[in-house]
Amino acid sequence: MGRSRYKIYEPTHPHFVTCTVLNWLPIFTRKESVEILLDSLKHLQKEENLKLYAYVILENHIHLIVQSDDIAKSMRHFKSFTAKALLKLLQQENAQTLLKQFQFYKKAHKQDKTYQLW
Repeated sequence: MGRSRYKIYEPTHPHFVTCTVLNWLPIFTRKESVEILLDSLKHLQKEENLKLYAYVILENHIHLIVQSDDIAKSMRHFKSFTAKALLKLLQQENAQTLLKQFQFYKKAHKQDKTYQLW
């Protein structure tokens, strides 16, 4: 079970969701990083019956109005996939400053990972 502080009582109803990059670091300033988010949402629409009603992507966080058969599971998949893909992109681009910040600000309980993005 995750460490979420949120309780979802109606997992199949529409939800307003905000996903914030750790320490508000601005990583959605390039087309490639935004495409990772959009590709992940498209995948979830096909594979997990995600309904995307609205979204806004800002430089360091996103807002979604979404619905799925299991919203917690869909958001877990979204955040996991996008974190891996975005970190891979940052490594390919040799964005050492951002990578060092994602390592420095990583939460203490994330012992199995080098970086934390969300």
